[in-house]
Amino acid sequence: MTTKLSNRIEAIQESATLAMAAKTREFKNKGIDVIGLSLGEPDFKTPQHICEAAKKAIDEGKYFAYPPVPGYQDLREAIAAKYQKENNVPYKAENIVVSNGAKQSIANAMLALLNPGDECVVFSPYWVSYDALVRLSEGTPVIVNGKLENDFKVTAAQLDAAITPKTKLIIFSSPCNPTGSVFSRKELQDIANVVLKHKDIIIIADEIYEHINFTGEQVSIASFPGMFDRTITVNGFAKGYAMTGWRVGYIAAPKWIADGCNKVQGQVTSANCSIAQRAALAAITGDIEPTNKMVAEYRNRRELVYKLLKELPGVKTNFPEGAFYFFPDVSAYFGKSDGTTTIKNGDDFCMWMLEKGHVALVPGGAFGDDNCVRLSYAASEKDLKEALKRMKDALATLK
Repeated sequence: MTTKLSNRIEAIQESATLAMAAKTREFKNKGIDVIGLSLGEPDFKTPQHICEAAKKAIDEGKYFAYPPVPGYQDLREAIAAKYQKENNVPYKAENIVVSNGAKQSIANAMLALLNPGDECVVFSPYWVSYDALVRLSEGTPVIVNGKLENDFKVTAAQLDAAITPKTKLIIFSSPCNPTGSVFSRKELQDIANVVLKHKDIIIIADEIYEHINFTGEQVSIASFPGMFDRTITVNGFAKGYAMTGWRVGYIAAPKWIADGCNKVQGQVTSANCSIAQRAALAAITGDIEPTNKMVAEYRNRRELVYKLLKELPGVKTNFPEGAFYFFPDVSAYFGKSDGTTTIKNGDDFCMWMLEKGHVALVPGGAFGDDNCVRLSYAASEKDLKEALKRMKDALATLK
């Protein structure tokens, strides 16, 4: 056959996190004891009251028909009320579209807004799917690199310099996947000031890790004067409520954008699972204490992993203020060899560490910085201690 996959599919790569997870499963199927620190998935169970709400919805027998495409009205109202109360953003139900995870929410927004040739400024390091989703939407990603010395955060001046007449979107996450960095109120205000100088630019603010924030303040850029109409806020239930498998995410956006995303979703997947939405409603209106306990545990693990990473010669890292990742610079080991394998880049480092140390990490190139690797500390303290010991022992063999 001469028929090939579409150009838009050829232009994107497989998700590096999912690829490494698949490679980890291969090793485990061979009986190799691999510690997986590659996936961004809470190792906690979904809180019981959320599960009970799903069971009740099944037993009631009222939620077996197709839900409305943008989500049930009561869930959308609850999400809007949460943002009014906690984030100081006056969203209404009409501004909310519930999707099959935050990833679909971002895809909906990009498909609804980007035309071929439109540019999207991507703050780097970035979540692996940002670049791919821009390309899938036939837009052009413009990568702006935050430096380790600045906690990996892109500055307003860098953003200003990256904007061109073709710029239509800007996307970033705070707390950030993969670096754990959190933009301060002042930093976000400076970014907002840049956006407000350009009347046709929309910003996508990914807040999926908002509950896992160790700074004491989660700031939504949509809350700043003039930014409500210029911001698409992305969030969901996977991280803060340990609900990855439930697949519930959402956008909060100006109505005309929400309507566009609703149109996209109506043609691609239709509504999110009815039972998952009942669980999500219980999560966002119910007891937050299980989330607080998870966050406290993440904080403890952050301290542990930071201490252990500091014991690895040549490894440099920031001290993340949110999420559950470290993004250490391992470039000091590029060019070194164990006598059999020479490490040339982040891909080599991760594959070598998987084979030699039996620890699964994700190459930083997938996030926009090949000098780094992503390590998830959403794992038990026992596994984290053992993983860092294996890494230290393995690195000691390189010369």
